[in-house]
Amino acid sequence: MRYRLDLVLKPVEGALVRVIGMTERRGFAPHAIAGGSDGEGGRWRLQLVVDGGRPAETLKRQLQKVYDCESVEISPMETAPVAASPAEAQPLEAAS
Repeated sequence: MRYRLDLVLKPVEGALVRVIGMTERRGFAPHAIAGGSDGEGGRWRLQLVVDGGRPAETLKRQLQKVYDCESVEISPMETAPVAASPAEAQPLEAAS
């Protein structure tokens, strides 16, 4: 299952490393990351997309214990199935 984590972090050295490290130690693989400063108070807003077969609530509780992490919200993401081979893809009709 793929999840999107919306995090708010304190802007301190090593905060991102601690969050990603905790994510990997809990059995989730980081897939994508995006973020930046919110401009208000200098907090970092981060979106982290992770893959994992474990419940995301476990990861949320662990990330809330990271000192630099102020909030965590989890949203499940739907993943579209991908055709395994070109033969399984729908053929296009030729224009006449």
